[in-house]
Amino acid sequence: MRHLFLAACLAACPLWAAASPQEILDTAVEDHIQPGFDALAERSDALVAAAASTCDPQDPALRAAFNDAWDAWIRMSHLRFGPTEVENRAFSFGLWPDARGFIPKTLQGLVDSADPAVDDPAAFHDVSIAAHGFTALEFMLYDPQFADAGEYGCKLVRAIAADIATTARLIADDWHGPYAEGLRHPGPDTPYRSEAEALAALYTQVTTGLQFTEEARLGRPMGEFDRPRPARAEARRSGRSVRHVELSLEGTEALAMILAQDAPEDAEALRKVYDRAYVTLARLGDPALGEVADPMGRFRVETVQQRVGDVLEDVKEHVGGPLGLTQGFNSQDGD
Repeated sequence: MRHLFLAACLAACPLWAAASPQEILDTAVEDHIQPGFDALAERSDALVAAAASTCDPQDPALRAAFNDAWDAWIRMSHLRFGPTEVENRAFSFGLWPDARGFIPKTLQGLVDSADPAVDDPAAFHDVSIAAHGFTALEFMLYDPQFADAGEYGCKLVRAIAADIATTARLIADDWHGPYAEGLRHPGPDTPYRSEAEALAALYTQVTTGLQFTEEARLGRPMGEFDRPRPARAEARRSGRSVRHVELSLEGTEALAMILAQDAPEDAEALRKVYDRAYVTLARLGDPALGEVADPMGRFRVETVQQRVGDVLEDVKEHVGGPLGLTQGFNSQDGD
């Protein structure tokens, strides 16, 4: 899957061909950002169709559609700028980390009160963000707490799926509009005043995406040596925790390779360090990262975390260095 995801970029921008900043920006938009968010919109529409057919949380087709759509988002989730920032769209795809358990509390509150917001997309849009996105839908499809939510639970599943699809389509459409042109052709009337600023914005998406995977996706469930926290793993209910690490690596790799397309030696170094991370990740035995509770399992997860850290350092060296870039602010950084 990873090689298929990179194929379009590598075919369009062979690593031995010199590329101008303008060409790098064009390739990033046309071969990474736009097709990635188009795929998210299409798979989210398929999720809505599956939910319309059945609300049975055990239904294989519904779960497959859910997983396909979530895959598409995680692969692009490093892109936290522009259209994904409007109205907190990225956060509406899933409140995680959710240290205080707002998601199940909010969903249970909707079920207990039979809140009519589920019947009105505009009203549901204004419901707490904890009831939105893939993490909320994961609870509805995989957590025993909501297995008997009945007819209202069915409506809630459909409302969440429809909200995901609406948000995904808005992001995809916006990436085919003025913002994309402003990124490709920076100037005084665009969000970026120069090609260097636009490239720095893309570079920041790669580095902060890798940091989030290293520190949150892997660091949170690891906890402390004498106090591991496997229940904090992202998407553990659906057994997707390791898959999210892999997908996030795929997404950042695709963009990093585009940014490095003008430097064959740097691109090859990046490919090797990413490959080492994938090989190490494949050695994990629990797709939900539950092995962090075992000393040997924890060691394996720590090794993966180190490999992701290695990738981040190599991106700084082989992408940031040659392009003269430094990491800027990203919405995942916090205050």
